Formats: sequence, C-alpha cells, structure tokens
Amino acid sequence: MNVIELDDVWKFYGDFPALRQISLRVEAGSCLALLGRNGAGKTTLLRILAGLSREGRGRVRVLGGSPRRQQARASIGVLGHGLSLYDELSALENLTLFGRLYNLKEPLRRARQWLERTGLSSVANARVRDFSRGMRQRLAIARAFLHEPELLLLDEPFTALDDLAVGVLQDLLRQARNEGRTTVISTHQVREALELASDVALLVRGRLAFQGERTGEMLEDPGWLYRRYGEAA
Repeated sequence: MNVIELDDVWKFYGDFPALRQISLRVEAGSCLALLGRNGAGKTTLLRILAGLSREGRGRVRVLGGSPRRQQARASIGVLGHGLSLYDELSALENLTLFGRLYNLKEPLRRARQWLERTGLSSVANARVRDFSRGMRQRLAIARAFLHEPELLLLDEPFTALDDLAVGVLQDLLRQARNEGRTTVISTHQVREALELASDVALLVRGRLAFQGERTGEMLEDPGWLYRRYGEAA
C-alpha cells in the first residue's frame, strides 16, 4: 500500500518551476530520506504533501486522497522550518492545546508524556519564549508526534539539536517505523537521515534525480549519491 502517490507534479512560483514532473511512491511503513541541496525543492514538496500548499499541475494523493482533507491532516505530523509554537504559553500549555485540537483523550496526560520523552519535563511550565533554539526544536518534535500520526513529514528535524537530542529523535523515528508509521525526512544532514532510511529520493533543481532503496554503499559514503546523481537532472 502506498501512503504517498505523486504523478507528474509541478509547482510554480510565478514562471519559475520549483518542482518539475515529480512522480513518486512511498510505501506504508517506510522511511524516506528526501535529499537535495538548498533550493532543490524539498520544502516545497513537503508543504504539498502536508496540504499546506497546492501543486500547480499533476496529481497528489496522501493516505488515499487529497492531503488537504481534514481526515488526512489529522493523520499527518508535520515539523517545518516554522515551528508553530506559541511563545507566550508554557511547553505544557502548548502541547495540551494541540492535543485538544486533535481531539485526543486526556490531552494533559499525553502532553506530559511527550515532554518526558523529549527531555523537557523540567521546563514544562516555562514559557516557550525563554527556550533555546534546541529546546524549541524538541518541543516542536513532541508536537509532531503527539497525536501518533500515520505519516510524519519532517523538514530539517536535526537542525539545532545537540547530540543527546539527535539520539532521542532517532530513537523516536525508529520506534515510529517499528509501529508501521511512514516517515519522510528532508535534511542536509545526510548521514543521520541515511541511518534511519529504508528509501532515498534525491531532488536536483526541482527534478527527481534518484529514487530507490537505501544501500550499504550510501551509508558507507554519504556523498556518493550526490556525486553519482547530483548533476543528473
């Protein structure tokens, strides 16, 4: 079963094609590392998959239909460049609020669980405006996982995380995969993504230059994929 299906997808900003002829399949339970240099189109593609932006041309199906459906959005966890946190609320209040928006049972209990899992229990009642970038990133990770989504879309999730927090995130992503959830990770930190990935897609100037299984060769030499396919599109 495919959780994501893209057929000949284009996205334009004015006359500029940020995405060109993207056709992609992502199977349920897989972890896709979405790679590419700055400006390759990774964030644009993730925003379309999350239902936050419309494709200019082509067909997009996520979890069996349009990603803009309410049912689909309730089943997707998103971590983007904008962390979508409320600075004037505490960490606990942020997660409790999102839990209520997702109609979770016992949102306060769920919020406390995720603060514990991301190492933020000691600052549960501190305002987010006083958090470091790394703490804010961990809270955003907790928000993305809070409602146990079927599909996780993570844009540069390792940014600003210290080594301990990177380990926590990697453990969460491995557990998500073991539970059958599907993950798409867009990142410049190739090694961390490849350690988790079952599959890889490489975007070059808005085109899909490579899609396939993650191989041992990629793990041994994270730069190999760029050297082999980086100028292919």
